[in-house]
Amino acid sequence: MDLPRIFTIRESSHRIHNPLTAAKFATLGEALHLAPGTRVLDLASGSGEMLCTWARDHGITGTGVDISTAFTERARARAAELGVADRVEFVHGDASGHVADQPVELAACVGATWIGNGVAGTTELLSRSLLPGGLMLIGEPYWRRTPQDEETAKACHATGISDFLLLPELIEQFQDLGYDVVEMVLSDQDSWDRYAAAQWLNLRRWLDRNPDDELAPEVREELTHEPARYARFTREYLGWGVFALMKR
Repeated sequence: MDLPRIFTIRESSHRIHNPLTAAKFATLGEALHLAPGTRVLDLASGSGEMLCTWARDHGITGTGVDISTAFTERARARAAELGVADRVEFVHGDASGHVADQPVELAACVGATWIGNGVAGTTELLSRSLLPGGLMLIGEPYWRRTPQDEETAKACHATGISDFLLLPELIEQFQDLGYDVVEMVLSDQDSWDRYAAAQWLNLRRWLDRNPDDELAPEVREELTHEPARYARFTREYLGWGVFALMKR
């Protein structure tokens, strides 16, 4: 049980595996007014940057669950580096279906709503771990503008236009599910650049070190075509944000 190798190669230097910068995650933590001791469950926690930095800056405690062995190990190392290993733990496992042993004040899935087969299923999954009156965080893409055709949507790594909504429609979806949207922090084009462009250097350095690896042709193909595709499509059409929700 693990992520495909290409994913860990692509994001090998990333502490944050989505288009939100460290500064924006800090802004989100401040905006939520997290009290010391707040218990957090982070499903698909990646390399653990959100939990680790919020434990350092706000005194939260928490558990992260992620399917990647490499990212889970990196999260544990980051917790030790920041001196918060006694406050946060990271579990290698399948986050889909994971429910906390005890309800938490904040339950999050930041950028991996596939674990619940979409936004609706992920909110339902997170709600099983959340105390009444608690905060839920969902990270999700949205269309900055509707793609002109299905091919444009697929060039943004979607399966089609229907994969994502425009921002007002995404907020309305949360509301239709019975949640108030009480905060949001959105990526901008610069934070998208920092996420996407850093992948290209990771790919190139891996290629230089592993020219004979069985994945080398796939990595070379991606590095050759991805920068222009990103600049032409993803950067122009796709937005991304983290939304704080409270059940009505």
